[in-house]
Amino acid sequence: MRLSNFLKNDPLPLLALTGLIVGLIFYLPLHRPEVGHWIWLATLVVGGVPIVYQTLKGMLRGRFASDIVAMLAILTALIMDEAFAGAVVVLMQSGGEALESYGLRRASYSLEALLKRAPRFAFRKQEGTLHQIDVKEVRVGDILMVRPGDLIPVDGTILSGSAEIDEAALTGEPLPRSKTSNDAVFSGMIDVNGVFEMRADKTSEQSQYQKIVELVRKAQLEKAPIQRLADRYAIFFTPLALAISVLGYLITHDATTVLAVLVVATPCPLILATPLAILCGINQSAKSGIIVKGGAPMEQVGNTKIAVFDKTGTITYGTPFVEEIVPLNHESADDLLYQTACIEQLSSHSIAKAVVEKAGKKLRVPQGFQESPGRGVEADLDGAHFTIGSYAFLEEKLGAKCYVNCEEAIQRYFAQEKLLVFIAKNALCVGIFVISDRIRPGIPTLIEKLHTLGVKEVVMLTGDSQKNAALIAKEAGIQNFKAELLPEQKVDIVAKLKERANVTMIGDGINDAPALATATTGIAMGALGSAISAESADIVLLVDDVTKVGEAIAISQRTIHIAKESIFIGMGLSLLLMIIASFGLIVPPVGAMLQEVIDFAVILNALRVR
Repeated sequence: MRLSNFLKNDPLPLLALTGLIVGLIFYLPLHRPEVGHWIWLATLVVGGVPIVYQTLKGMLRGRFASDIVAMLAILTALIMDEAFAGAVVVLMQSGGEALESYGLRRASYSLEALLKRAPRFAFRKQEGTLHQIDVKEVRVGDILMVRPGDLIPVDGTILSGSAEIDEAALTGEPLPRSKTSNDAVFSGMIDVNGVFEMRADKTSEQSQYQKIVELVRKAQLEKAPIQRLADRYAIFFTPLALAISVLGYLITHDATTVLAVLVVATPCPLILATPLAILCGINQSAKSGIIVKGGAPMEQVGNTKIAVFDKTGTITYGTPFVEEIVPLNHESADDLLYQTACIEQLSSHSIAKAVVEKAGKKLRVPQGFQESPGRGVEADLDGAHFTIGSYAFLEEKLGAKCYVNCEEAIQRYFAQEKLLVFIAKNALCVGIFVISDRIRPGIPTLIEKLHTLGVKEVVMLTGDSQKNAALIAKEAGIQNFKAELLPEQKVDIVAKLKERANVTMIGDGINDAPALATATTGIAMGALGSAISAESADIVLLVDDVTKVGEAIAISQRTIHIAKESIFIGMGLSLLLMIIASFGLIVPPVGAMLQEVIDFAVILNALRVR
């Protein structure tokens, strides 16, 4: 099947190869050289006309690249009646292009798989019945039913039911997560088990998976600077080949020498292997959950000299974490955590969720729960009345007397500029929860790796306080940081750094979008970050793992190294063969076959990126 598809897409190499073999059969075993010659001539004309036509069309559009050398070799072979050499050139040129086409299809396999995996249909609930519809027909507000094994069709919210959801395609998380009422779900995730109803919050075009697909399409279409560099080399290489062919004629006074030089000068490695390496690099990144939006970022990120990280949501998780429990007035820490979690389980606030997660055990349901959004909660548990919230909330509800015997501890923690949650039991403050943000695992190792990859300076930017920023920077191993910044101040800092060197900015929030767009290369935490930051960035991490930044730089450096390697090896070997041919030491048929070997070798070298 693969062979038939290959031949269907690229029939010209088969035609040239068949013509060469049949001609050889008549020329040698059957001793009919005149028939063999006519077969080679027919192969040269039929196979050469499309190549000459495409090259001339490109020249009329202002494209003067190395295809011109192949065209001149074909025309010269026709004029000099060197049908066999000309047919070999046809095989060489068409075969190299066919191999590149095949390589591009192979290199883009995982990207195409991403496109094919996109949700295709949904089950819409109407008047108590289910209707299977195309996912593009889903409208905001539609009630959809999701069954075990289904791809979640669009972004939405679970209304009823629960399920284990496989988020690996979007977040890289290997273990399914439990989802229930009011939880958000995203297109492309898989319902492992359980049936649930969801409300469509976005259409298919607006949903997370479709945004990823669009990023992939953009990555496949954009042309890389390294590819344009290869075109520039080809422009210089073409007159060089012509000059050496003229020199060869002056040395040997034999027109066959001109053809031999042109045959070995066809630099397919220059124009074929380089874009192949770039697309292989984009594909390799995609396999690791790194979407590179084209060839330019693929080249630029590998040349990063200054890496700038946002703090919240990038260096840290950006979610509340119970760092410390401070029991007061003879209360135990364990009891304080359990009682607080029992009450906070009824709140949807992010800090409440952090407390419940910290408790990690079965919780009893309190009585008389009341919540003042953003300020605090109250409830009864085990015959006691609890008031939980900010310092001002407790003071407003209970008066300053609730803080008797704990003023010194409160002032000490206030001085640290941490977020504090106060717990009062029967109108007396019995504890403080110190809330902070956690640094992501592997950050110090990432910083060290960046330095080994050639990054000279690492900077952390944040709108957080100076003290908190200093603590996080120290833990991360970052020497240079700026705190208490507004979004426009981040942009100014990135712009000034960019004047000195190639800057890569890594962020996740809406406030990072301007800085991401300003940097030489912007990398967005796309798994949980904002859609705006992902749109502004050149590279998007689909996995919620900032250490992938090091992997993106490493893939880029290896890709560009192999691309340049292919350029210089191909040009060098072609130049060597041209010089040898100019002295009449290579006949056109042998030269054509030698160049074919170089072409295949260098293109296979480019495929090493995969």
